Amino acid sequence: MAEEANPFESLQQQVDEAAEYLDIDEGVLTRLKRPERVLETNLSVELDDGSVEVFKAFRSQFNGDRGPYKGGIRYHPGVSRDEVKALSGWMVYKCATVGIPLGGGKGGIVVDPAEYSDGELERLTRSFATELTPIIGEDKDIPAPDVNTGQREMNWIKDTYETLEDTTAPGVITGKDISSGGSAGRVEATGRSTVLAAREAFDYLDKDLEGATVAVQGYGNAGWVSAKLIDEMGATVVAVSDSSGGIYAQDGLDPVATKDHKRETGSVVGYGAADEEITNDDLLTLDVDLLIPAALENAIDEDLARDVDADVVSEAANGPITPDGDDVLEDKDVLVVPDILANAGGVTVSYFEWVQNRQRFYWSEEKVNDELERRIVSQFDTLTDAFEEHDLPSFRVAAYVVAIQRVLDAYEQAGDWP
Repeated sequence: MAEEANPFESLQQQVDEAAEYLDIDEGVLTRLKRPERVLETNLSVELDDGSVEVFKAFRSQFNGDRGPYKGGIRYHPGVSRDEVKALSGWMVYKCATVGIPLGGGKGGIVVDPAEYSDGELERLTRSFATELTPIIGEDKDIPAPDVNTGQREMNWIKDTYETLEDTTAPGVITGKDISSGGSAGRVEATGRSTVLAAREAFDYLDKDLEGATVAVQGYGNAGWVSAKLIDEMGATVVAVSDSSGGIYAQDGLDPVATKDHKRETGSVVGYGAADEEITNDDLLTLDVDLLIPAALENAIDEDLARDVDADVVSEAANGPITPDGDDVLEDKDVLVVPDILANAGGVTVSYFEWVQNRQRFYWSEEKVNDELERRIVSQFDTLTDAFEEHDLPSFRVAAYVVAIQRVLDAYEQAGDWP
């Protein structure tokens, strides 16, 4: 395996590649590649045994030209300053790609939540929320769930913020439980946009999704929902994996039964209907029609990309392919639907949730899903138009060309002043 790519450097390289096709002042380009500010804080939390542990945490606010900063909070031992900066930058261009009026932010705590009790995690979350309170708000910065966080953590952050600010502000955070002001359709949104984007890619290539073989790397929320929805569209999910390994079944797996097995045992490995167990690298290089990487960044580097045998890749994870891996897949004519479009369902429905919170008027799940599909299909068409009109080398470059131009327009219209 090649040395792991620095995600922040990967983001900057992707912006540079797209900027070659745009007329951008060098100073402005530099601005579009760096966060406006990064909070780094140390959280002191009392554990159940009475001892105190200190956790490092971050919040990056990358760019607010198009609206309030928007982006998730992840709990993972691999969280780093550069990772959070990269993810906040990807959020800027993701929001711009799908045309929603938000900027980009991202946060994270260096922690393995599996090692702590629910009470310890609540104290940790509320400690972070206390540090975030001065810089977040309905019109400033709106966090959301990410890796190893969900409705529970978002509810805690909302409650902490509202208590400290002595207010009611459901729009301060998205991804909440329905009864706390969340949106219908939010839980499935990332997986839904991933498969909608894949469907559009198959249509673009004049390929039939019915009966297509699919492999899904990562079986958390985005991965398992992608598997379930693509199965409902008539495709055949032949392989899935999680951090413990993967499984393969030539005639297909039942995504829901596989998820039930993972819920009961902690992993997809050992599911009885599978033909064999495989590694994550094995899964990524299977001969399938569609590959959905839905784990963490840098899953497919240059070396592994040489063995990728899928026709279409739809990125449910953020940054799952390194820039060098991208170059290899481009040379192999693998159509990659980039993360900033494919997995943008999460932030899009988060935007819908924020709109509903501000209006105090809530939509049906059918309306949420219809609006999400309309936006993904429309922006996929915009991406393909840019790809063809400017003769661009890949869909990723096309997405960044569209997104950067939208951010640039907002910046220039606002003007620059001391």
